[in-house]
Amino acid sequence: MTELALRGDSGGLAEAVELLPALPPADPGDRYAIRHVTMLWLKADKSEHTQRAYYADLAAWLSWCRRTGLDPLQARRADVDAWKLTLTVTGRDGVPRPAAPSTVARTLAGVSSWYRYLQSNDVTERNPVAAAGRPKRARTSPLPALDEKATAKLLDHVEDRARRNGTEASWRDAALIALLFYTGLRVSGVTGATIADLDSDAGHSILRYTAKGGQRDLVPLVAPALRPLRQYLTVRAEREQRDLDGLAGPLLATTPHAYDRAKPGGKPLRQRDVWQTLRKLAAEADIPGAASISPHTARRTTGTLLLAHDVPVQKVQDLLGHADIRTTRDHYDAHRHKLDSSPVHTLAQILADRRGDQGRAAGT
Repeated sequence: MTELALRGDSGGLAEAVELLPALPPADPGDRYAIRHVTMLWLKADKSEHTQRAYYADLAAWLSWCRRTGLDPLQARRADVDAWKLTLTVTGRDGVPRPAAPSTVARTLAGVSSWYRYLQSNDVTERNPVAAAGRPKRARTSPLPALDEKATAKLLDHVEDRARRNGTEASWRDAALIALLFYTGLRVSGVTGATIADLDSDAGHSILRYTAKGGQRDLVPLVAPALRPLRQYLTVRAEREQRDLDGLAGPLLATTPHAYDRAKPGGKPLRQRDVWQTLRKLAAEADIPGAASISPHTARRTTGTLLLAHDVPVQKVQDLLGHADIRTTRDHYDAHRHKLDSSPVHTLAQILADRRGDQGRAAGT
């Protein structure tokens, strides 16, 4: 999304929508003008992250429409099929490559959402994306998940490091890692949380957070997550010379710069900060694949370990906030656990006695 829209206010969003190509000029006198309706579509029940993604998807489609001289309201399925073949992503080396099937599917979903919103407001009669073929996504996620040993090793490392250093930043990092792995929250749920979101309910310590789609939810905070978090907040309160009850602001905040008074800290951690911290600490703990670990690794690890230990998939779905249980089942049940729990092992046991010596030999 453009820098104008990054401000997150209505004015910035309106200016960003004005920059979209291939749409007729804005008409202030028409409340159902396409640019005005597009702005409402972006604002409706969407987090800032989702707004950015949908805006980028729509901008890519409309830019292609402009280049090919196509009115997007007259587009048909053939046009969408032609466009999706041109979708690329640029890697860190600066080389464009064909977009992955998951990226194509997500982009088509974003543009289709826009057309559906236009249809519901009688701005257009057709959704050319609806009938377009969608690439099939892989049933298993390519993103890594840590096993139990690596997860415990990382959690031990960050807490031991905090005890050795005794600094506010070290305890904050320990609290960050514990929250990610013990709650399975998306990184936005952690970075967007404030101290006021800490609460208790029915005897449980809880964290209220903003889930995907802007909905508010809560998650229990277990003792291993509370321990580094409380120590971090205690050290932070001492630095600010106030009681714990007097703390306010982001739950996890930047610390004051040691030499630059213009950087007093107190700002919420950015998602980029979380990525960098997680990879740095994973490398220090000698975790395999540390360079490719992301905040979603923690989320996927949470789901994978729970499913591996026979926690019902519905409970894991609820914890992770998945709208579709297939997301939980297909992308978080790691390949190794599917092999271990496959019913073919039961079938072999059932048939072993019936097959005699040959069956028993085959099972050894």
